[in-house]
Amino acid sequence: MRQAISAVLLLSVVTGTVLTAVQTNVDLLAIDEALMLIRSGSLSELARFNELYRVKVEKAPVDYLEVVTPFRRIVLTGSARAAAGDRGFGQRQAIDLLAEAGDRLDVYAEITLNPLNTYIGVPEYVVALVNGSGTRIAATGITKLSRWTPRLPGPPAVPPFQATTIPRGSPLVGATVIGEFELKALAPAATYDVVVELGGEELARAAVALSGMR
Repeated sequence: MRQAISAVLLLSVVTGTVLTAVQTNVDLLAIDEALMLIRSGSLSELARFNELYRVKVEKAPVDYLEVVTPFRRIVLTGSARAAAGDRGFGQRQAIDLLAEAGDRLDVYAEITLNPLNTYIGVPEYVVALVNGSGTRIAATGITKLSRWTPRLPGPPAVPPFQATTIPRGSPLVGATVIGEFELKALAPAATYDVVVELGGEELARAAVALSGMR
């Protein structure tokens, strides 16, 4: 019976068949479901789960967006630690993670720069949300990460990887710009336009349906 229940829970997490809104209150049951996906999910199941949170943009310079909800933050953190050989990520660690960032939704904008650029740092990109009535919701914080090497495949790093040194002679080829938003300021079942701007000019826009995420 326990195995049957676990299989049903894992299926619901991976396929998203019961998703109606972003989970703003990740309780112990949800934590256990996230941990089960980390420990029992195959690589293909984890990939299917992560696909729900990636939104293609493909309008230069923005390639795609990644949404990190509190629930997904647990899955990403635990999966990364497990891949590194650390099997100690459990319920206590997930609770601590939620205490630190459980009231936040992050939107990662993955950017590829023109190879002829002369930037020595990431330009002042802005990530914001616009709801269905046109109201703009500003990010409470923006993090900009430089990239001097080709982007690695796979889901985003949580917390985001930050290069410590600039490779000598290497041009800035891309960036990750992360907008942080308070979940309490969002409608968890709504669809928002994510806008990426530079100097007040809108560079790209894409719709993100929170109802399809957990």
